[in-house]
Amino acid sequence: MLDDEKELAEKNIHENNIEEEQTEEKKHVPQTVLVFFLVLVIGAALYYFLIYKKPGKAAQPVEPQPAATTEQETAPSEQAAVPQLPPVELDKSDDLVRQLAKEVSSHPRIPIWLKSEHLIRRFVAAVDNIANGLSPRPHIDFFIPAGDFEVIKKGNVYYADPDGYGRYNPVVDVVVSLDSKQCAYLFRQLKPLFQEAYRDLGYPDQDFQDTFLRAIVELLKTPVVEGAVLLEKTVVSYVMVDDELENLSEAQKHLLRMGPENVGALQAKLREIALALGFQEYRLPQPRFYTPQTQGN
Repeated sequence: MLDDEKELAEKNIHENNIEEEQTEEKKHVPQTVLVFFLVLVIGAALYYFLIYKKPGKAAQPVEPQPAATTEQETAPSEQAAVPQLPPVELDKSDDLVRQLAKEVSSHPRIPIWLKSEHLIRRFVAAVDNIANGLSPRPHIDFFIPAGDFEVIKKGNVYYADPDGYGRYNPVVDVVVSLDSKQCAYLFRQLKPLFQEAYRDLGYPDQDFQDTFLRAIVELLKTPVVEGAVLLEKTVVSYVMVDDELENLSEAQKHLLRMGPENVGALQAKLREIALALGFQEYRLPQPRFYTPQTQGN
């Protein structure tokens, strides 16, 4: 009898051990599956970012670089290897630009803007004008807002109508929607075509990327005006009474007419794009706020 009880007790202990082992295995299985899943996700991410996004070049170890100082003029860095685009002629590149632009923003107004022809030549000419302080209007007529510049008259005094700044809100909404890093990536992809268009414009030995930086700097120097802008009526238009504002370049005055909020938003986006292209922060003007000296009575 004692032997039977002993045998039964040993059998129960053995069965309990088996149940405990099975329980541990059940606990371990989800952990194993989770680890395996994480490995797959990490592997897929590495493939996407290091191989698929940059075909043709194996990932290279990155060596630390010394920080740039404000005394050095550091050239814009090519921060990432850019895959070569299919061969395309400059004057047949519009469809390619439209296709690549989809990666920059999903704003519905962009496809409307890009219905124009000779997009790269237009962009390069507009950038060159801005870099030289000239109006880009002849080259970007496809997103000039409807309506005229609006003014308010109080007695014999004219002011820029703040409500009129809203005409530019759709333009600013599109620009703000741009993915700055994707813009930089797109710029690098299209740079050979930009360079060709810039050469045709009469600059055979200049780097268009430097001109692009000069254009951004020109617009970043535009003050954000706080307060009413007093105007003086001329025969065909209006001029700003404040000499500092009236003496701005044509490119800067075009930006100024968009209103202080829009100016600030556009300048912030331009700064993001410049930094994404590898330009050094110290080369970019800081925001400047300005109150017109003459307000009128």
